[in-house]
Amino acid sequence: MKIMSWNVRGLGKLRATRCLNNKLREIRPQIVFLMETKVSMSKMQKIRRKCGFSSGFDVSAEGSRGGLSLGWSSSLTATVQSLSMSHIDVVFVDSTNNMSWRVTGFYGNPVDSFRCRSWQLLQSLDYDPSIPWVVMGDFNEILLAEEKRGGRVRSNRSMQAFREVLLDCGLDDMGYEGTWYTWEKGRVPATNIRERLDRGVSNLAWRNLFPNSSVSRLTHSISDHCPILISTSPDQEPDHLRQSFFKFDASWALEDGFEPFLRTKWDLITDALPEKLIKLAESLKEWSRELKKTRASRRGSLNAKLAKLSMEDPDEENLAQLLDVKLALNMEADKDEIFWEQRARVNWLKHGDRNTSFFHNWAKTPEDEEFNSKVG
Repeated sequence: MKIMSWNVRGLGKLRATRCLNNKLREIRPQIVFLMETKVSMSKMQKIRRKCGFSSGFDVSAEGSRGGLSLGWSSSLTATVQSLSMSHIDVVFVDSTNNMSWRVTGFYGNPVDSFRCRSWQLLQSLDYDPSIPWVVMGDFNEILLAEEKRGGRVRSNRSMQAFREVLLDCGLDDMGYEGTWYTWEKGRVPATNIRERLDRGVSNLAWRNLFPNSSVSRLTHSISDHCPILISTSPDQEPDHLRQSFFKFDASWALEDGFEPFLRTKWDLITDALPEKLIKLAESLKEWSRELKKTRASRRGSLNAKLAKLSMEDPDEENLAQLLDVKLALNMEADKDEIFWEQRARVNWLKHGDRNTSFFHNWAKTPEDEEFNSKVG
Protein backbone atom coordinates (compact mmCIF):
# COMPACT_ATOMS: atom_id res chain seq x y z
CA MET A 1 0.00 0.00 0.00
CA LYS A 2 1.15 3.53 -0.78
CA ILE A 3 0.09 6.68 1.05
CA MET A 4 1.20 10.05 -0.29
CA SER A 5 1.18 13.37 1.56
CA TRP A 6 1.93 16.73 -0.03
CA ASN A 7 1.67 20.39 0.88
CA VAL A 8 0.91 21.55 -2.67
CA ARG A 9 0.73 25.29 -1.89
CA GLY A 10 -2.27 25.88 -4.11
CA LEU A 11 -4.15 24.02 -6.83
CA GLY A 12 -5.88 26.99 -8.42
CA LYS A 13 -3.44 27.10 -11.35
CA LEU A 14 -3.50 24.73 -14.28
CA ARG A 15 0.19 23.79 -14.06
CA ALA A 16 -0.09 22.80 -10.38
CA THR A 17 -3.05 20.54 -11.12
CA ARG A 18 -1.22 18.97 -14.06
CA CYS A 19 1.86 18.27 -11.97
CA LEU A 20 -0.24 16.76 -9.19
CA ASN A 21 -2.08 14.54 -11.66
CA ASN A 22 1.17 13.38 -13.26
CA LYS A 23 2.77 12.68 -9.88
CA LEU A 24 -0.22 10.56 -8.84
CA ARG A 25 -0.13 8.65 -12.13
CA GLU A 26 3.57 8.01 -11.59
CA ILE A 27 3.31 6.91 -7.94
CA ARG A 28 -0.18 5.35 -7.98
CA PRO A 29 -0.93 5.66 -4.24
CA GLN A 30 -4.04 4.15 -2.70
CA ILE A 31 -4.42 7.11 -0.31
CA VAL A 32 -3.43 10.75 -0.87
CA PHE A 33 -3.49 13.67 1.57
CA LEU A 34 -3.12 17.23 0.28
CA MET A 35 -2.61 20.42 2.28
CA GLU A 36 -2.87 24.12 1.44
CA THR A 37 -5.02 23.42 -1.60
CA LYS A 38 -6.22 27.05 -1.46
CA VAL A 39 -9.43 26.21 -3.30
CA SER A 40 -13.05 25.70 -2.32
CA MET A 41 -14.40 22.31 -1.28
CA SER A 42 -16.43 21.94 -4.49
CA LYS A 43 -13.45 22.71 -6.73
CA MET A 44 -11.16 20.43 -4.74
CA GLN A 45 -13.73 17.65 -5.05
CA LYS A 46 -13.60 17.98 -8.85
CA ILE A 47 -9.80 18.01 -8.86
CA ARG A 48 -9.68 14.94 -6.60
CA ARG A 49 -12.08 13.04 -8.82
CA LYS A 50 -10.19 14.05 -11.94
CA CYS A 51 -7.06 12.61 -10.31
CA GLY A 52 -8.82 9.27 -9.91
CA PHE A 53 -9.97 9.46 -6.29
CA SER A 54 -13.76 9.37 -6.34
CA SER A 55 -13.84 8.57 -2.61
CA GLY A 56 -12.66 11.15 -0.11
CA PHE A 57 -13.34 14.29 1.90
CA ASP A 58 -12.28 17.88 1.34
CA VAL A 59 -12.03 20.93 3.57
CA SER A 60 -12.43 24.35 1.95
CA ALA A 61 -9.73 26.97 2.11
CA GLU A 62 -10.46 30.15 4.05
CA GLY A 63 -9.88 32.75 1.38
CA SER A 64 -6.41 32.06 0.00
CA ARG A 65 -5.28 30.06 3.05
CA GLY A 66 -5.52 26.42 4.00
CA GLY A 67 -7.65 23.76 2.42
CA LEU A 68 -7.27 19.98 2.87
CA SER A 69 -8.16 16.90 0.89
CA LEU A 70 -7.90 13.21 1.69
CA GLY A 71 -8.78 10.76 -1.07
CA TRP A 72 -8.61 6.98 -1.27
CA SER A 73 -9.05 4.20 -3.76
CA SER A 74 -12.61 2.98 -4.29
CA SER A 75 -11.39 -0.52 -3.36
CA LEU A 76 -10.91 0.61 0.26
CA THR A 77 -13.67 0.73 2.89
CA ALA A 78 -13.39 3.88 4.98
CA THR A 79 -15.19 5.89 7.63
CA VAL A 80 -14.34 9.52 8.36
CA GLN A 81 -14.05 10.01 12.13
CA SER A 82 -13.45 13.76 12.27
CA LEU A 83 -12.10 16.68 10.31
CA SER A 84 -11.16 20.32 10.72
CA MET A 85 -9.08 23.00 9.02
CA SER A 86 -6.04 21.15 10.37
CA HIS A 87 -6.81 17.45 9.97
CA ILE A 88 -8.83 14.65 8.39
CA ASP A 89 -9.03 11.42 10.40
CA VAL A 90 -10.20 8.22 8.67
CA VAL A 91 -10.54 4.58 9.76
CA PHE A 92 -10.01 1.98 7.04
CA VAL A 93 -11.05 -1.66 7.16
CA ASP A 94 -8.95 -4.31 5.47
CA SER A 95 -11.48 -6.67 3.85
CA THR A 96 -8.97 -9.54 3.72
CA ASN A 97 -8.65 -9.90 7.50
CA ASN A 98 -11.28 -7.45 8.82
CA MET A 99 -8.47 -5.46 10.47
CA SER A 100 -9.05 -1.76 11.13
CA TRP A 101 -6.37 0.91 10.92
CA ARG A 102 -6.31 4.70 10.99
CA VAL A 103 -4.80 7.33 8.75
CA THR A 104 -4.78 10.94 9.92
CA GLY A 105 -3.76 13.71 7.56
CA PHE A 106 -2.36 16.50 9.74
CA TYR A 107 -1.44 20.13 9.09
CA GLY A 108 0.33 21.95 11.95
CA ASN A 109 -0.51 25.59 12.53
CA PRO A 110 2.01 27.71 10.59
CA VAL A 111 1.95 30.44 13.26
CA ASP A 112 4.45 29.68 16.06
CA SER A 113 2.30 31.18 18.81
CA PHE A 114 -0.68 29.01 17.78
CA ARG A 115 1.27 25.75 17.42
CA CYS A 116 0.10 24.59 20.84
CA ARG A 117 -3.43 24.31 19.40
CA SER A 118 -2.13 21.78 16.91
CA TRP A 119 -0.61 19.67 19.68
CA GLN A 120 -3.88 19.82 21.63
CA LEU A 121 -5.71 18.61 18.54
CA LEU A 122 -3.25 15.74 18.09
CA GLN A 123 -3.70 14.69 21.72
CA SER A 124 -7.49 14.71 21.30
CA LEU A 125 -7.13 12.29 18.36
CA ASP A 126 -5.26 9.74 20.49
CA TYR A 127 -8.30 7.77 21.63
CA ASP A 128 -7.39 4.08 21.13
CA PRO A 129 -3.76 2.89 21.08
CA SER A 130 -4.85 -0.62 20.08
CA ILE A 131 -5.84 0.57 16.57
CA PRO A 132 -2.88 0.82 14.15
CA TRP A 133 -2.45 4.56 13.55
CA VAL A 134 -0.30 6.63 11.23
CA VAL A 135 -0.26 10.44 11.13
CA MET A 136 1.26 12.15 8.12
CA GLY A 137 1.53 15.67 6.84
CA ASP A 138 3.21 19.03 7.33
CA PHE A 139 3.66 19.52 11.07
CA ASN A 140 5.33 22.93 10.61
CA GLU A 141 7.82 21.92 13.29
CA ILE A 142 11.07 20.00 13.59
CA LEU A 143 12.14 17.50 16.23
CA LEU A 144 15.86 18.31 16.33
CA ALA A 145 18.02 21.31 15.53
CA GLU A 146 19.81 19.18 12.90
CA GLU A 147 16.58 19.11 10.87
CA LYS A 148 17.05 22.76 9.92
CA ARG A 149 19.73 24.50 7.87
CA GLY A 150 19.85 28.27 7.40
CA GLY A 151 17.71 31.04 8.88
CA ARG A 152 17.21 31.74 12.56
CA VAL A 153 17.82 29.00 15.10
CA ARG A 154 14.67 27.15 16.07
CA SER A 155 13.60 27.49 19.70
CA ASN A 156 14.40 24.39 21.74
CA ARG A 157 11.17 24.99 23.65
CA SER A 158 9.05 24.60 20.50
CA MET A 159 10.92 21.45 19.44
CA GLN A 160 10.52 20.00 22.94
CA ALA A 161 6.74 20.59 22.82
CA PHE A 162 6.60 18.61 19.56
CA ARG A 163 8.64 15.77 21.02
CA GLU A 164 6.46 15.63 24.12
CA VAL A 165 3.14 15.46 22.25
CA LEU A 166 4.43 12.59 20.10
CA LEU A 167 5.56 10.80 23.25
CA ASP A 168 2.18 11.37 24.93
CA CYS A 169 0.36 9.96 21.89
CA GLY A 170 2.65 6.96 21.57
CA LEU A 171 3.78 8.11 18.11
CA ASP A 172 7.30 7.60 16.80
CA ASP A 173 8.92 9.22 13.80
CA MET A 174 9.08 6.71 10.92
CA GLY A 175 12.37 8.05 9.58
CA TYR A 176 12.99 8.80 5.91
CA GLU A 177 14.75 7.65 2.78
CA GLY A 178 16.48 10.14 0.51
CA THR A 179 17.13 13.80 1.27
CA TRP A 180 16.49 14.79 4.86
CA TYR A 181 14.70 18.13 4.26
CA THR A 182 11.15 18.45 2.88
CA TRP A 183 10.74 22.25 2.69
CA GLU A 184 12.96 24.89 1.15
CA LYS A 185 12.87 28.58 0.34
CA GLY A 186 15.40 31.11 -0.91
CA ARG A 187 17.09 30.98 -4.32
CA VAL A 188 20.42 32.41 -3.24
CA PRO A 189 22.77 30.89 -0.63
CA ALA A 190 22.45 33.84 1.76
CA THR A 191 18.68 33.38 2.14
CA ASN A 192 18.33 29.64 1.54
CA ILE A 193 16.53 27.75 4.34
CA ARG A 194 15.84 24.02 4.47
CA GLU A 195 13.80 22.13 7.06
CA ARG A 196 12.22 18.72 7.63
CA LEU A 197 8.65 19.81 8.25
CA ASP A 198 6.81 16.92 6.58
CA ARG A 199 6.93 13.43 8.04
CA GLY A 200 5.06 10.29 9.02
CA VAL A 201 4.66 9.15 12.62
CA SER A 202 3.01 5.94 13.80
CA ASN A 203 2.10 4.00 16.93
CA LEU A 204 3.31 0.57 17.99
CA ALA A 205 0.19 -1.17 16.65
CA TRP A 206 0.88 0.27 13.16
CA ARG A 207 4.50 -0.85 13.23
CA ASN A 208 3.42 -4.35 14.27
CA LEU A 209 0.83 -4.51 11.47
CA PHE A 210 3.16 -3.02 8.83
CA PRO A 211 6.71 -3.85 10.00
CA ASN A 212 8.21 -2.97 6.61
CA SER A 213 6.76 0.52 6.42
CA SER A 214 9.07 3.21 5.09
CA VAL A 215 8.89 6.93 4.34
CA SER A 216 10.57 8.45 1.32
CA ARG A 217 10.90 11.99 0.05
CA LEU A 218 9.82 12.38 -3.58
CA THR A 219 11.19 14.78 -6.16
CA HIS A 220 8.95 17.60 -7.29
CA SER A 221 8.88 20.64 -9.54
CA ILE A 222 6.13 22.70 -7.90
CA SER A 223 5.52 23.92 -4.33
CA ASP A 224 8.27 24.59 -1.79
CA HIS A 225 7.40 21.31 -0.05
CA CYS A 226 8.35 17.82 -1.21
CA PRO A 227 5.76 15.04 -1.34
CA ILE A 228 6.40 12.22 1.10
CA LEU A 229 5.39 8.62 0.44
CA ILE A 230 4.62 5.98 3.04
CA SER A 231 5.01 2.46 1.65
CA THR A 232 3.90 -0.57 3.64
CA SER A 233 5.22 -3.25 1.25
CA PRO A 234 7.45 -3.61 -1.82
CA ASP A 235 6.04 -2.40 -5.12
CA GLN A 236 4.32 -4.87 -7.38
CA GLU A 237 3.54 -2.90 -10.49
CA PRO A 238 1.76 -4.54 -13.46
CA ASP A 239 3.35 -4.38 -16.89
CA HIS A 240 2.01 -1.70 -19.20
CA LEU A 241 0.02 -2.78 -22.18
CA ARG A 242 1.75 -2.09 -25.47
CA GLN A 243 -0.08 -0.47 -28.35
CA SER A 244 -0.29 -2.76 -31.36
CA PHE A 245 -1.56 -0.18 -33.86
CA PHE A 246 -0.68 3.33 -34.87
CA LYS A 247 -1.94 6.31 -32.87
CA PHE A 248 -0.76 9.83 -33.34
CA ASP A 249 0.41 11.36 -30.05
CA ALA A 250 -0.16 15.13 -29.97
CA SER A 251 2.68 15.55 -27.46
CA TRP A 252 5.16 14.57 -30.19
CA ALA A 253 4.80 18.10 -31.53
CA LEU A 254 6.59 19.39 -28.42
CA GLU A 255 9.72 17.38 -29.27
CA ASP A 256 12.41 19.45 -31.00
CA GLY A 257 13.28 16.65 -33.44
CA PHE A 258 9.73 15.77 -34.48
CA GLU A 259 9.17 18.21 -37.36
CA PRO A 260 12.57 17.61 -39.05
CA PHE A 261 12.04 13.84 -38.75
CA LEU A 262 8.53 14.07 -40.21
CA ARG A 263 9.62 16.26 -43.13
CA THR A 264 12.61 14.03 -43.95
CA LYS A 265 10.57 10.82 -43.90
CA TRP A 266 7.76 12.34 -45.95
CA ASP A 267 10.18 13.53 -48.64
CA LEU A 268 12.00 10.19 -48.80
CA ILE A 269 8.85 8.10 -49.37
CA THR A 270 7.90 8.28 -53.05
CA ASP A 271 4.94 5.87 -53.14
CA ALA A 272 1.35 6.83 -53.86
CA LEU A 273 -0.45 8.63 -51.03
CA PRO A 274 -2.12 5.59 -49.32
CA GLU A 275 1.14 3.60 -49.27
CA LYS A 276 3.04 6.73 -48.30
CA LEU A 277 0.85 7.23 -45.24
CA ILE A 278 1.21 3.57 -44.23
CA LYS A 279 5.01 3.72 -44.46
CA LEU A 280 5.09 7.04 -42.64
CA ALA A 281 2.99 5.53 -39.85
CA GLU A 282 5.43 2.63 -39.53
CA SER A 283 8.34 5.06 -39.32
CA LEU A 284 6.53 7.08 -36.66
CA LYS A 285 5.77 3.94 -34.63
CA GLU A 286 9.45 3.03 -34.61
CA TRP A 287 10.41 6.64 -33.82
CA SER A 288 7.86 6.77 -30.97
CA ARG A 289 9.27 3.59 -29.40
CA GLU A 290 12.69 5.20 -29.27
CA LEU A 291 11.17 8.43 -28.03
CA LYS A 292 9.43 6.58 -25.18
CA LYS A 293 12.79 5.22 -24.07
CA THR A 294 14.36 8.65 -24.45
CA ARG A 295 11.62 10.31 -22.42
CA ALA A 296 11.88 7.71 -19.66
CA SER A 297 15.64 8.14 -19.60
CA ARG A 298 15.33 11.92 -19.68
CA ARG A 299 12.84 11.99 -16.83
CA GLY A 300 14.91 9.52 -14.82
CA SER A 301 18.01 11.65 -15.36
CA LEU A 302 16.16 14.83 -14.40
CA ASN A 303 14.76 13.28 -11.21
CA ALA A 304 18.17 11.83 -10.34
CA LYS A 305 19.79 15.21 -10.96
CA LEU A 306 17.13 16.93 -8.87
CA ALA A 307 17.73 14.48 -6.01
CA LYS A 308 21.51 14.95 -6.29
CA LEU A 309 21.29 18.75 -6.37
CA SER A 310 18.92 18.69 -3.39
CA MET A 311 21.56 16.83 -1.37
CA GLU A 312 24.24 19.44 -2.06
CA ASP A 313 24.85 22.59 -0.09
CA PRO A 314 23.04 25.50 -1.75
CA ASP A 315 25.14 28.02 -3.64
CA GLU A 316 24.36 30.20 -6.66
CA GLU A 317 25.24 27.52 -9.20
CA ASN A 318 23.37 24.82 -7.30
CA LEU A 319 20.18 26.89 -7.00
CA ALA A 320 20.34 27.92 -10.66
CA GLN A 321 20.66 24.28 -11.71
CA LEU A 322 17.74 23.32 -9.45
CA LEU A 323 15.57 25.90 -11.20
CA ASP A 324 16.60 24.62 -14.65
CA VAL A 325 15.82 21.01 -13.70
CA LYS A 326 12.40 21.93 -12.30
CA LEU A 327 11.56 23.84 -15.49
CA ALA A 328 12.57 20.82 -17.57
CA LEU A 329 10.39 18.54 -15.41
CA ASN A 330 7.48 20.94 -15.87
CA MET A 331 7.92 20.64 -19.65
CA GLU A 332 7.77 16.85 -19.32
CA ALA A 333 4.58 17.25 -17.28
CA ASP A 334 3.08 19.37 -20.07
CA LYS A 335 3.84 16.62 -22.59
CA ASP A 336 2.18 14.02 -20.36
CA GLU A 337 -0.87 16.21 -19.92
CA ILE A 338 -1.30 16.55 -23.69
CA PHE A 339 -1.09 12.76 -24.02
CA TRP A 340 -3.69 12.11 -21.31
CA GLU A 341 -6.00 14.86 -22.52
CA GLN A 342 -5.88 13.39 -26.04
CA ARG A 343 -6.59 9.92 -24.64
CA ALA A 344 -9.55 11.24 -22.63
CA ARG A 345 -11.05 12.91 -25.69
CA VAL A 346 -10.64 9.75 -27.76
CA ASN A 347 -12.45 7.75 -25.06
CA TRP A 348 -15.25 10.30 -25.07
CA LEU A 349 -15.66 10.09 -28.84
CA LYS A 350 -15.59 6.29 -28.66
CA HIS A 351 -17.91 5.73 -25.68
CA GLY A 352 -19.73 8.99 -25.02
CA ASP A 353 -22.70 8.24 -27.27
CA ARG A 354 -23.33 4.79 -25.84
CA ASN A 355 -25.50 3.82 -22.90
CA THR A 356 -22.49 2.91 -20.76
CA SER A 357 -21.23 3.69 -17.27
CA PHE A 358 -18.67 5.95 -18.90
CA PHE A 359 -21.49 8.09 -20.32
CA HIS A 360 -23.47 8.10 -17.07
CA ASN A 361 -20.44 9.14 -15.02
CA TRP A 362 -20.15 12.21 -17.22
CA ALA A 363 -23.87 12.86 -17.55
CA LYS A 364 -24.52 12.96 -13.82
CA THR A 365 -22.02 15.83 -13.29
CA PRO A 366 -22.59 18.17 -16.27
CA GLU A 367 -20.77 21.03 -14.60
CA ASP A 368 -17.52 19.06 -14.91
CA GLU A 369 -17.30 19.77 -18.64
CA GLU A 370 -16.42 23.43 -18.12
CA PHE A 371 -14.07 22.54 -15.27
CA ASN A 372 -12.29 19.85 -17.27
CA SER A 373 -11.65 22.31 -20.08
CA LYS A 374 -9.82 24.49 -17.56
CA VAL A 375 -8.09 21.88 -15.45
CA GLY A 376 -7.50 19.20 -18.12
